[in-house]
Amino acid sequence: MFVVTSAASAAAALPSPNFLGNRMVSPAIALAFLPLLLTLIIRYRFYFVLFYRAVLVRSWKDCVTGLSREERAYQYVLTHAIPGDPDSILEAFDIWCSKVEFISNIGPKKGKILDRLLMEQSPLTVLELGAHCGYSTVRIARALPLGARLYSIEMDQRNAAIAEKIIRLAGFDDDTVELIVNPSDEVIPRLRSDYGLERLDFVFMDHWKKCYAPDLQMLEGSGLLGKGSMIVADNVLFPGAPKFLRHIRKSGLYEWKVHRATLEYSKGIRDGMAELVYLGIK
Repeated sequence: MFVVTSAASAAAALPSPNFLGNRMVSPAIALAFLPLLLTLIIRYRFYFVLFYRAVLVRSWKDCVTGLSREERAYQYVLTHAIPGDPDSILEAFDIWCSKVEFISNIGPKKGKILDRLLMEQSPLTVLELGAHCGYSTVRIARALPLGARLYSIEMDQRNAAIAEKIIRLAGFDDDTVELIVNPSDEVIPRLRSDYGLERLDFVFMDHWKKCYAPDLQMLEGSGLLGKGSMIVADNVLFPGAPKFLRHIRKSGLYEWKVHRATLEYSKGIRDGMAELVYLGIK
């Protein structure tokens, strides 16, 4: 059987010039965007690495091990650190966080700034907001003078359980470090009534960044900050605490500065730690 095809039908069956043109232009468009894509990858490469270490690796190991990241960190510290030696505990943490998995502790570089401020201030009553898994708690406790006491607040019960083990492994008892498991906005109003505090000499903030400003204002209203009380707040530039920085600029209650640094256990991500000295109510 012979099939007669009309010229119109044959023409309709052929690809249109526009279709061919689009097919030919698409690779050209892709090539045009390639330099932009490479520029973005290079510019934000440190953030991609952070996302890989902090999110992807963590999620995969959570599924494989059935343990939380903090529990895995504790197991490493338990098997690699010397009990009763705070320096050894911190060193094991730093190795794990830099070479195994990422945890947002203050880290060794900004930690040295914190160490210096604590040595200069020699505070007797210290409040920590955000114990997490105990790294900064141990770092603070080892720098305190004899007779000083640290009150550390952690809202997450699982993290608090790890922090408790780390603190005791480092050799600090309840007389030196008291761990309080509750949200900071519930504890701060009760520090005077429930814990007998009259003044806070030093406050370290490293919990949820959105809580920095309201918690600072709550401390101001509590009457626990006296002239010369020092507040140190980590990660004020990354992830950032803009409301906190805005408050300290406008309040006029502080002499303050930001110590520029890079994000802990990372390269190329700018961060900073705020140092505030309370001037008192004017």
